[in-house]
Amino acid sequence: MQVATVVSEIVPFSKTGGLADVAGALPATLNELSTDVFVITPFYRAVRDNAERMGLELERDFAEVEIPVGDWTQSAEVIRSTLPNTDVPVYLLGHPHYYDRPGLYVNPTNGSDHEDNSERFIFLARAAVELCCTLGLEPDVFHCHDWQTGLVPIYLKTLYRDRLPESSSVFTVHNIEYQGIFWHRDMKLTGLDWSLFNWRMLEYYGNLCFLKAGMVGGDALTTVSKNYAREIQTERYGAGLHGVAKERDEDLFGIVNGVDYDTWDPRDDDMIPCNYSADDLEGKRKCKKELQREFDLPTNPDIPLIGMISRLANQKGLDLLEAAVSELLERRIQLAVLGTGEPQYHDLLRELHANNPEQVGIKLYFSEQMAHCIEAGSDMFLMPSRYEPCGLNQLYSLRYGTVPIVRLTGGLADTIVDYHSAEQTEGEANGFGFEKYKSDALLDAVDRALRVYRDQDAWRDLMLRGMRQDWSWRRSAREYLEVYKHAMEKAPRRYIAEDGSRFLTQGERP
Repeated sequence: MQVATVVSEIVPFSKTGGLADVAGALPATLNELSTDVFVITPFYRAVRDNAERMGLELERDFAEVEIPVGDWTQSAEVIRSTLPNTDVPVYLLGHPHYYDRPGLYVNPTNGSDHEDNSERFIFLARAAVELCCTLGLEPDVFHCHDWQTGLVPIYLKTLYRDRLPESSSVFTVHNIEYQGIFWHRDMKLTGLDWSLFNWRMLEYYGNLCFLKAGMVGGDALTTVSKNYAREIQTERYGAGLHGVAKERDEDLFGIVNGVDYDTWDPRDDDMIPCNYSADDLEGKRKCKKELQREFDLPTNPDIPLIGMISRLANQKGLDLLEAAVSELLERRIQLAVLGTGEPQYHDLLRELHANNPEQVGIKLYFSEQMAHCIEAGSDMFLMPSRYEPCGLNQLYSLRYGTVPIVRLTGGLADTIVDYHSAEQTEGEANGFGFEKYKSDALLDAVDRALRVYRDQDAWRDLMLRGMRQDWSWRRSAREYLEVYKHAMEKAPRRYIAEDGSRFLTQGERP
């Protein structure tokens, strides 16, 4: 099986968020499982800078592809590299006008999206398919990630149907809130027939929607947890595309993201003050003491220390924390928060720290090293998210013996089993959860955690259970291989009706 991963960012070449981590880890793990996989991604200015800084090898002038965009044909330089410590090829699409600029999607000087994002990612989608044709590659599966690659499945079913007749597509929705919606006249730039601009295909309330394109066009769809796959089929969480998700229910699979244990493991993590393991927890106590010092909190080992690493926004439950925090601080706890985001939450945290310096420590920025230190030094980790497609910090926390307290939504509900359900789950409980998005529900979960924390034996058992769970990428990659097989079986039976109105199955074909 050959898999082409098409993605708009990937570590260590480019990154704005968790998508890049997934894109870097999954192909590497698939390769370890003897899958022939390669990556196609843009050659941003950031890629050039990161390559220079990290010593990544780039083979310039490897190839060139010609890409029609609207009435023009654009040339792309293909630069070849590999994922570090693997033999996974990475094909970087170089086009100075589209990608040699600061910011992957957003202009950092004013915080607004690049005005030509539609054209930039139409180019990426078509170039990815054209590149394979130019290099003589015929992937069994194109694995496409998020709205930036949403047109790839449509191209495979239309303009490239005869050139890549055996190729199927898997489209992954990492967060359905980000949809890639553009002016309807950008349809001309795609080179696709206007018959596809209808409510069942690419049109969304009069606009062109890239995410919808991927969702209707993919032979199989995935999202990043089983619970989120169910949630996006509802009006509450589907962001207007719940009907599309529901229609594709038979082809929609939820797969929890994995953890890179080469990076996130307290046994050999070089970013934390002291290493430790499930067999020897002494180092964790030292990490807690150092974390308290770093956040200017009293170094009392008996005070429960709750960590948070978060984008400071409503989606992450900061409004819920705001509603609960006064009562929360009445408990004998410490709170260490790392993150950046909306100004109102910066102000809130500054005020909390000023009024409660012995209980609240804050760092209003992001630091990878400090994130590791919070995971290692905290007793508990708080994630009160309004919605959370997958979540990774709760999985990091489990490995570091830091017991998660989460709202049971999306991937948090798939990975965290509430302690008070232990009898029903035969000892699978690994944290504390609450369902209602209410401050009293959050406080109840914290109170239940604090009660168990006072029982040292029970708390130790809970910590060790989480530390010994396997949330590795191998686990997730095997599930993706099954989805790829599903897509390969389905692809020959799906094609677009002659009037472009909808996809048909083989049995419906006139």
